[in-house]
Amino acid sequence: MMPSAQDPFYVVKEEIQESIDKLQSSFHQWERISSNGGQQLQLTKELLATCGSIEWQVDELDKAISVAARDPSFYGIDEVELEKRRRWTSTARAQVGAVKKAVEAGKESTGTSAAGMRRELMRLANSQETDRSNQYAAHHNDDFITSESDRQLLLIKQQDEELDELSASVERIGGVGLTIHEELLAQDKIVEELGMEMDSTSNRLDFVQKKVATVMKKAGVKGQIMMILFLVVLFIILFVLVFLT
Repeated sequence: MMPSAQDPFYVVKEEIQESIDKLQSSFHQWERISSNGGQQLQLTKELLATCGSIEWQVDELDKAISVAARDPSFYGIDEVELEKRRRWTSTARAQVGAVKKAVEAGKESTGTSAAGMRRELMRLANSQETDRSNQYAAHHNDDFITSESDRQLLLIKQQDEELDELSASVERIGGVGLTIHEELLAQDKIVEELGMEMDSTSNRLDFVQKKVATVMKKAGVKGQIMMILFLVVLFIILFVLVFLT
């Protein structure tokens, strides 16, 4: 896991690195100043004070690393990251120590030594640049892995959304099918009731027809004529009542 850019370690690291860069710039200026001048004495005090301040900051950063090493997962880092941080603090302490040693020794007594110290600082600086390059490469690789992981998560999320939509469509279709089934059952019940009603009506009609046939047979020809006349008169009365009143 790549630590966040807002990780307190990297915030403090940048501040310390800026202080180290300024320290080295002041040290090179200190080398160029005459050893008998008051300016070099003042700069020497400033360099030693700066070295002490930076060493204290690096020590505090080492303590923070030790705390994180007790439970790396809690801080979102691993052993590789812890080792990388330890190497950086070790390099930073060596850079400050080299400057401090050269300043304390004095320019006159360590003219050759100062040149050696300069070479040592350059070596440490190159080492630090290499470490930065490796860190950038690791960061680039981690970014690529993170990008691929984010893309896979996005594809999975899109598939989940499509499955949810498909599930909702199936549920809607199922609901429509259930409604159609219930409607068919209701229609079938209505048709069945209508058939039963028609059978009942047909039976009653047959019964009435049989009764009428029986009555007509008993009444004879004269009775049938009287019945027809009665029905005609009844029809005329009904017609008058309905259409003429």
